Amino acid sequence: MSIAHIFLWATAAIWGFAFVAQSVGMESLGPHSFNAVRFLLATLSLLPLLLIFKPKQPQNNRNLWLGGLAAGSCLFLGFTCQQIGLQYTTAGNAGFITSMYIVFVPILGLILGHKTEKHTWIGVGLALIGLYSLTVGPNLSINKGDAIALLGTLFWTGHVLIIGYLSRAVSALPLSIVQFSVATILATIAALTLETPTLEGIKIAWWPLVYAGVASSGIAFTLQTLGQKNVSPSISALILSSEAVFAVLGGWIFMEEVLSTRALIGCGFIMTGMIISQWPRSKPVTVKAAVS
Repeated sequence: MSIAHIFLWATAAIWGFAFVAQSVGMESLGPHSFNAVRFLLATLSLLPLLLIFKPKQPQNNRNLWLGGLAAGSCLFLGFTCQQIGLQYTTAGNAGFITSMYIVFVPILGLILGHKTEKHTWIGVGLALIGLYSLTVGPNLSINKGDAIALLGTLFWTGHVLIIGYLSRAVSALPLSIVQFSVATILATIAALTLETPTLEGIKIAWWPLVYAGVASSGIAFTLQTLGQKNVSPSISALILSSEAVFAVLGGWIFMEEVLSTRALIGCGFIMTGMIISQWPRSKPVTVKAAVS
């Protein structure tokens, strides 16, 4: 295993354990307040990286700002659903449901006229079976938190497609900074409108906020960038999809969460579907991973 592979595994682990930090952080902060501080820390943590990873391609300012606005809005909506959903479901469930964006992208891509290979649809089918097993109860009922997290996955899917389109015109780092800035503004408005954030609450949730805002964004972004320089896009996507497994492990180790047999079977189907849908092709296909 090369150092590049280790960087990508570390990125997946950081993103997966972030679900635990998000759950713990809401013991003293509302979901919008948590996200507002998290996004602000993420923005600040990415700024120094401009000195390390200077954009190599000329920036199209129109695409950067309009695209950043669209991507930042999806980022805000995706994280909002994820954060609210975590109030009613486990970190493991939220992790696996969020990772479904990897198989939802081809479905929405088909509507947009993108070509999708046969084995990708096999993976999508298995993942959907797993999603049903994980979230739908015996009376065809779905947990409130799982439903909200699933809604967020639709925004993650849109985010991936937006980033995939914009990557041709703007560099990743400036775009990340703009989108996190937009998300910070939107989350702050929501927090001040719907919640009453306090400095005491922020102090209590300091470490979860630092982890979710700095480790999950600045550090993970750096590791992902370094790793993907020497690893094919398909292999990178496979490794990064293990974020869901780390979310389950994090919930089990730190929050004593236990998945039922039915849920474990569902997770297994989802993981298998993600692996099949992203299995290396003869011609590599770039897959953009969303930051958690």
